[in-house]
Amino acid sequence: KEGTMLQQCKPKPDYVNFKDKMFNDLDKNWIQLKYDKDYGRNKQPLWVYQYLKHGSCCQNMYNQNTYFSLALRLKDRFDLLRTLEMHKIFPGSSYTFQEIFDAVKTATQMDPDLKCTKGAP
Repeated sequence: KEGTMLQQCKPKPDYVNFKDKMFNDLDKNWIQLKYDKDYGRNKQPLWVYQYLKHGSCCQNMYNQNTYFSLALRLKDRFDLLRTLEMHKIFPGSSYTFQEIFDAVKTATQMDPDLKCTKGAP
């Protein structure tokens, strides 16, 4: 949509908790780090949030399962850790916001939506 934010589109879609293979794929690749493990797995709050915020805008084209399958495939197109390593950015060291921003942009060819969290490890 050329620069417009696609989020919280109407009608609000229903979210059905994942089970089986899709659950396992999401639990491995899109970890709900903000939440206790059991709560995250039972309530799936991160995935609910993402689907209601962004998946709602493509619900006429993709159902919930297809939306997350496409998201996982897109994630696989960009190896973020490898990209950072190529730019000599390694876990456990300090870097400027601009260094990380520029490294990610080389892989995605777009300005990444990055945010710093004060006091994060």
